[in-house]
Amino acid sequence: MSVRCEGCDRAYDESRFDGGRTIWCACGQRVGIRLVPPWPRSGDAPRFIADAMLGRLARWLRLLGVDCAWHPEIDDADLVRCSLEEERVVLTRDRALPDEWWVSTIYVLPTDDWPEQLVDVMRHFGLAGETRLFSRCADCNRPLELIAAAEVAGRVPEDVTQQGLGLHRCPACDRLFWEGSHTDRMRAFVDAVLAEI
Repeated sequence: MSVRCEGCDRAYDESRFDGGRTIWCACGQRVGIRLVPPWPRSGDAPRFIADAMLGRLARWLRLLGVDCAWHPEIDDADLVRCSLEEERVVLTRDRALPDEWWVSTIYVLPTDDWPEQLVDVMRHFGLAGETRLFSRCADCNRPLELIAAAEVAGRVPEDVTQQGLGLHRCPACDRLFWEGSHTDRMRAFVDAVLAEI
């Protein structure tokens, strides 16, 4: 099957447009196949993949319990491929990306300011009611597991175990998490974000 340029009607082999990739025709027109993945489905919380420049946003989405993949060295082709394979919405600041890849699940953030980006994503995708603060690993995105203090004795400060604070462990990277004074500041920030939505 061939794909025709809307400008000059030149025909291109369909295989050139895998994953929503586009090309420039000799006449100066973009040519491609528009992909509209069947997700996110109604009622499902969207899953995301953030491009390489959005690490801070990805981290805060994870802290809010939102599933957000992020790879610091990912290129555009792998970003879109991963999005399609894992059914994730692409979050990006790269305004050229939707021209180069005709995939409907690419969302271009309107600002460079990460707190505003967080508010924008939460608002645009209706995530305010989906937050589960500190339920996901901020480093590797996996859901955290509740763990008994006895299982991690010697790995956390003694006052943490004595106070009976809830301990959580990431099953992927084995990092431990618990509530402390820093989480009060984070909760205050999250409350301010949610108040803006």
